[in-house]
Amino acid sequence: MTEHSGHSGYSEKDVQREVTELEGKSATAARIFDLRRIIGLLFVLYGLIVGITGLTDSDAAIEKAQGVNINLWTGLGMLLLGVFFLVWLKLRPTPPPTPHVLPEEQDSE
Repeated sequence: MTEHSGHSGYSEKDVQREVTELEGKSATAARIFDLRRIIGLLFVLYGLIVGITGLTDSDAAIEKAQGVNINLWTGLGMLLLGVFFLVWLKLRPTPPPTPHVLPEEQDSE
């Protein structure tokens, strides 16, 4: 097989290198935009906001909820759920995609 394809001017090695670079960028983007990270960060953020609101609630607001500081407990629950998602992401990160092997490459190995 020739090193250069007929009309494009790129060698097969150039094309393969470009494909490898794009696969690497795709894997990085997949790890950055993992839903566990987004969900975890949002729950931590909202949990902090709701928890702080619960800490500053008046006695009248607590009495309205039948004596339960619902904002504080909900904020703590949301915070714990967000931390759970982030720990899960840390312990089991998204695996990199497996490289695709072309049938021609399998025959030559």
